[in-house]
Amino acid sequence: MKAEELVKLLKEKKYKIVSAESCTGGLFASTLIDIPSASSVLEESYVTYSQEAKIKICGVKEETITKNGIVSEEVAFEMANGIAKRTNSNIGVGITGYAGPTGGTIEKPVGTVCFGFYINGKTYTYTRLFKGNRNQIRRKSVNFAIIMLLKLI
Repeated sequence: MKAEELVKLLKEKKYKIVSAESCTGGLFASTLIDIPSASSVLEESYVTYSQEAKIKICGVKEETITKNGIVSEEVAFEMANGIAKRTNSNIGVGITGYAGPTGGTIEKPVGTVCFGFYINGKTYTYTRLFKGNRNQIRRKSVNFAIIMLLKLI
């Protein structure tokens, strides 16, 4: 299981991870917590579902949301950076997207998910379009985040 690999890698490197999740609603953190030794690496986790929560908890700038939209790499970038710096963690994960069945746009349809990964001072962003129902999109998003962290760390 990839989550076990991630927890093991984080433990080996003595890294702490924190997440700010929107469309995944805590599923990323929950997936890590399924691993018995996750308490040694998972620092904190936040469900920042609303625009206000992203601003208040992650430090996302209101103008970033206005300019780029709530589902954007720019917002995911600020979520990951803000939450990592706020908690003094090595790794910050920001996930924002449209899991559906409503909420998407023509430019960003349901299934569009943006990711930010802050890793020791460097931030990477990605956008993916996942197919499926709401829960399938959420699970695919978490799987993508775990796989990308394994590649980036």
